[in-house]
Amino acid sequence: MSTPTPAPEETPFDPHAFPADLVAAQRELAEAYAALHTLQKRLPWSREPHDGWPEVTDRGRERPGREASPGWAAADAAEFDRLMRRLQELAAFVQGHGHWKACRDNGADMVATRQALKHAPGAVPSALERQDVTAAA
Repeated sequence: MSTPTPAPEETPFDPHAFPADLVAAQRELAEAYAALHTLQKRLPWSREPHDGWPEVTDRGRERPGREASPGWAAADAAEFDRLMRRLQELAAFVQGHGHWKACRDNGADMVATRQALKHAPGAVPSALERQDVTAAA
């Protein structure tokens, strides 16, 4: 008589066991956001040349003025557009990843799990951990 083989124990689903491609995309998303933020800091406020406007105080209400803007250089505008497209692609990949369906199907707290991805090992470049990404999250 043979002894029946016990059924293998099923490992419980861990919503924080993020797939490598999701972690890599989150990291690249953080890097692209930081690059965009750095670019925006040095660009003039208006993409196109603009004369600006004076400060106005009307019946007790103040509206701050804006200095004239020379507009953006063509290379800066192209880099901004490239970074924005990449951010959109990466955000769509991260948000549409199949891991989220598995999390939802297994009753995971979706908000907590998505926030955990932003701090998962390898998801945030070490140079950014204390800067832009923390503020953005």
